[in-house]
Amino acid sequence: MHRKKFLLTSLLAAPALAWANQSTTEKNTASTTQPFIVDAGKSRFGDVVKFLGVHPNDLKISSKDTGGKLSVFEYTGLGKVGPMLHVHFKQDEIFMITDGEYRFVVGKETHILKAGQTIFLPRNIPHTWIQLSDKGKLIYFLQPAGKMEEFFTYMNNLKDRPSAAEMDRIHAKHDMKVVGPPLSL
Repeated sequence: MHRKKFLLTSLLAAPALAWANQSTTEKNTASTTQPFIVDAGKSRFGDVVKFLGVHPNDLKISSKDTGGKLSVFEYTGLGKVGPMLHVHFKQDEIFMITDGEYRFVVGKETHILKAGQTIFLPRNIPHTWIQLSDKGKLIYFLQPAGKMEEFFTYMNNLKDRPSAAEMDRIHAKHDMKVVGPPLSL
């Protein structure tokens, strides 16, 4: 019961955090004016995007819904993997673990998180994570939304694994930088 209350409270608080930090100098685009529901196992617009070609990474709330202020994804981990060590220059991230166990590295700190825990990753601090359990699930927020939806779609559509130089260009185009390899077990 406490977990459901925590998740509901966190989900309701996330949009408030996004708008509270909105700069008055940023371009404000239109937001969705109607409520909507995205079903379990589905993505906001029906797109199938998979991290590393395997793990569902479903967009739940789009930057198009929030005028660029927020994006929300649900990641379903089917194996013990994670992203390269990277930096976001324009976005903060919030990860809520809903199933499984993960190791997060943020700057010089390492944290083990389990279902029900949340971690805040400020912009400009290198970070990564790896799933420690056989299966896992997390919900994560990007504020402001930035170009992450486009990044995931672009990576999903690649036919071949990009070279290191290509990865650097792809990340730079989406306001990020790769600064190290992914974690391993």
